[in-house]
Amino acid sequence: MPAMADIEALAQGVLAGDRRALARAITLVESGRADHRRDAATLIDRLSKSGREALRIALSGPPGVGKSSFIEAFGLMLTARGLKVAVLAIDPSSTRSGGSILGDKTRMERLSRDPSAFIRPSPSQTELGGVGRRTREAVALCEAAGFDVVLVETVGVGQSETLAAEMTDLFVLLIAPAGGDELQGVKRGIMEMADLILVTKADGDLLPAARRTCADYAGALRLLRRRPQDPDGFPRAMLVSALADEGLAEAWAAMEALCAERRAGGHWQARRRAQAQGWFEAEVRQGLLARLAADPGLARRQAALGEAVARGELAPSRAAAQLLAAFDGGSTDGCG
Repeated sequence: MPAMADIEALAQGVLAGDRRALARAITLVESGRADHRRDAATLIDRLSKSGREALRIALSGPPGVGKSSFIEAFGLMLTARGLKVAVLAIDPSSTRSGGSILGDKTRMERLSRDPSAFIRPSPSQTELGGVGRRTREAVALCEAAGFDVVLVETVGVGQSETLAAEMTDLFVLLIAPAGGDELQGVKRGIMEMADLILVTKADGDLLPAARRTCADYAGALRLLRRRPQDPDGFPRAMLVSALADEGLAEAWAAMEALCAERRAGGHWQARRRAQAQGWFEAEVRQGLLARLAADPGLARRQAALGEAVARGELAPSRAAAQLLAAFDGGSTDGCG
């Protein structure tokens, strides 16, 4: 069957909500092969005309905060309300082999069996901050497949927050109960990006500590400059317990209220347009880097300039300018 017919059949499967087709499509967009990248671009362009839209939520937090437990409990609550939920869980990759543990289906066993949920663990592939380069495309595929909510779980607190915020509608930061000093370790930038801070494990013996932590973060949020797109009361800190299924409905209600306000004020649409433009610019950058690496002459020139910089013979900015000049001039095969 011709390649274009294959892509059309795959697109039809995704639009029909076929899980196998969705999994195949995500595998295709994650591939780095040049022919797969061309097919992936065709597929994404075909599916972009579906007009389907999901609520995209980024979830992050330090290791041990209970992200998987929260996502499972939260996802089950949403599917019980008749919503379809997709989870894109970015697993840490080995810097040596590129492999990852990909254990989210075992950590979210109940949610993985839910017919209204789809869990896709993806290796971060050494991407900065743990957000896979093709996560944007995976989100778009899940939207085309008819999912109502797409949860993007990042590796942890770090530079992934900025990347995740650039492709989602809400950014939720999960924090575990502690003695209070942990507030000093949370970067201001992360606090400023958060739409909601959810203090997890608010049950049993940890409940008093969770309440104190929630009060600490609520106080810190009041000191931050209010963002123009946020209504009164946002961003806010809230208590949740995945074990006791408490606070989940309240957190969802807060998310819905915030999204409704942003839609009414036009901020939602403006954010989506900015994200689409950012996606385009990221693709251009990646494409230019790929062309640079694919040209043998440019690759050799880059290696030689890099060695000159390392020896202190050339300033990095000057070396970069020379390489870009060579790139503008086309192939430098044989230029050494």
